[in-house]
Amino acid sequence: MALRGEVAPPNTPYKERMKQRARNATPPSDGKRAIELGPLGRLGRWSADHLRLIAIAWIAILVSLGALAPRVEDALSGAGWKALGSDSVEARDLIDRHFDGLGAYSLAAVVDGPSSVDDPAFRRSVRRVRAKLEADPATGRVVGPTESRAISPDRRVAVVYAGAGADDTEMVRAAERQASALAGLSSHDIDVTLTGTPALWAAFNDANKEAMLKSEVLSWPVTLVILLLVFGSVAAAGLPLLLAVLGLVSAGGALWLFAQLGDVTIWAMNFALMFALAVGIDYALFIVVRFRAALRAGLEPRDAAGGAIETAGKAVLISGITVIASLAAVMVVPSPPFRTVALGIVLAVSFVLAASLTLLPALLARLGPRVDGMALPWRGALEHRSERFARWGERVWRRPFALGGAGLAVLALLMVPLLGLKTEMPSVGAIPEDSGARIGYERISEAFGAGAPSELQVVAPQREARDSRRALLRTPEIATVASPERADGLVLLRATPTVGADQLDGVIDQVRAALPPGAVLGGPSVEGADLADVLDQWTPRLYALVLGVGFVLLLLVLRAPIVAAVAVLLSLLATGAAFGVAKLIFQDGYGEHLFGFASQGFLDAWSPVFFFVLIFALAMDYTVFLLASVKEHFARSGDARQAVVEGLADSGRPINAAAIVMVFVFATFSLSGPLPPKEMGVILGIAVLLDATLVRLLLLPAALRLLGPLAWRIPKPVQRWLPKVRLGHSSLM
Repeated sequence: MALRGEVAPPNTPYKERMKQRARNATPPSDGKRAIELGPLGRLGRWSADHLRLIAIAWIAILVSLGALAPRVEDALSGAGWKALGSDSVEARDLIDRHFDGLGAYSLAAVVDGPSSVDDPAFRRSVRRVRAKLEADPATGRVVGPTESRAISPDRRVAVVYAGAGADDTEMVRAAERQASALAGLSSHDIDVTLTGTPALWAAFNDANKEAMLKSEVLSWPVTLVILLLVFGSVAAAGLPLLLAVLGLVSAGGALWLFAQLGDVTIWAMNFALMFALAVGIDYALFIVVRFRAALRAGLEPRDAAGGAIETAGKAVLISGITVIASLAAVMVVPSPPFRTVALGIVLAVSFVLAASLTLLPALLARLGPRVDGMALPWRGALEHRSERFARWGERVWRRPFALGGAGLAVLALLMVPLLGLKTEMPSVGAIPEDSGARIGYERISEAFGAGAPSELQVVAPQREARDSRRALLRTPEIATVASPERADGLVLLRATPTVGADQLDGVIDQVRAALPPGAVLGGPSVEGADLADVLDQWTPRLYALVLGVGFVLLLLVLRAPIVAAVAVLLSLLATGAAFGVAKLIFQDGYGEHLFGFASQGFLDAWSPVFFFVLIFALAMDYTVFLLASVKEHFARSGDARQAVVEGLADSGRPINAAAIVMVFVFATFSLSGPLPPKEMGVILGIAVLLDATLVRLLLLPAALRLLGPLAWRIPKPVQRWLPKVRLGHSSLM
């Protein structure tokens, strides 16, 4: 496709080029234009001509998957945070099979009061607790405090242990059932609380689910208000929310189906919702902008819908593929929650992407000029071309070193705190203070010592029992080692450290180095440490994989290796700066009173993996939208300056509008009670803000200015094997 008229020569003054552009964009006297569309544009126009068929198909998807979506939370797993193939997981499996499940996923009911365990009332409470645990179908062997010697020195605290008789997910559900039942056994002078790894994860998940729900309830009206401000009409503002609902409901039903095949973490649904809203807004925003511009250029609604999909839809498709590919890369991490969270996001994005390329153009064609129906007093921010961003592009072109250097300085300053970044699995401090699981954990620590809840468990062949015990006793940070438990040719040794879980890393390494070859070390804290180690090992590999995927896709679209490489590398700057700010807030505690939390002294171990991928995926929307526009202008004019100026003029407003919506959406999560949603809201919000402003609208244009025509050159060997992807991004405008 090409506009009528000739393109002004590159050396034409800017104002003259704009006048020429306006003459070229003037429709013929009959007010209609004929256009040629590629395959994607033809899909958009076909969808516009078959609204009934498209609507029936999507209603069928919603009815079939929507019927399953309400059941999804009951089917999802609240556990699984482990490193597959690690020694700690092997130790737990051996304990589950040979030692009645009294390992890392056993339950611990804490009974305490002012009287002694020898008091008849205290004994009755212990018997009732034991009976409750024995009656649960998920528990294995139940061990009383006398058998396990779990009676505090002052004889006022006793612990009843219940082995894991089911998998991780069922044990977390058992903890959810038993927590309230056991608390009901408390009296005015005796308290009963349930703790242990399943109970801690149940409390952690419940707190986060409640917080995420509050954030989601708040984010929808906030998002609607911002969309009204951005679009300037009720009809247009409703389209992104429609896409988000389609993606969320469809992904929820699909996750229920996957949950019938294996464990899917409950976090998959939370992240699916967040991303359905995020990409639904971005994709609808970009496509509606192009549709409005095409209508103003004189196209019939069906042609305008096809043209919008041919242009912005192509950028949306590439962005969606990049998001899906980036999240698919997370599935290489050997931990079930990471894989299934990625699955949830991939499902949500896939459904939103499919609806954006089929249902959205059909609805836009039917709406036609009514897309601006119920217009509000303001025009909205989505007029296609912005003179303000054109002037900004001219300013960056004139002063790339000064402006680009200032942007780099800001990002570099924000990245300095990264030098001291620490990551660990969340501690008990991430659980609300009034949670029974946390109260029970702290009572065990107070009664039996700081390291009591972090028991180390060694499973070894009986022939290595003596050497294993000696290795534990020779470790200075080990307070006691219980008598060996023997079964099926194996021995189980339980060791109590002198330090809490937050100081165990060095102890774990020391014990492992001293154990004989056939022994494996496990325990709840060891499993967390092993998962953190695996994440540390996989983080650089995953970063390289995601950046490589982004580079290849940008190269395929832009056919410009230098620009693709620069765009991908610049993505690291916004991510690094966001994590630098996160380190100051969540590790060092600056502003913790403002956000309402107590710092753990580190970031959660999953943050660098999850949030980097999410940031990169969201940033690709802005990258593709901007560079596709610049590339198209350069292909038409051959003028690098005009390409940058016009690319910013065309895409600056939509990018800014999309970023503003995302920042406010993520801000609602930062207001949540527990720590993980706060980390997510702050890190993602800051990253999107920095990427959409300093990186995409400043550093990337400055880099294009410094590279000039060299930015779009492609070596002949590379040119031969690259497929030709016609963007046609700005040819309707």
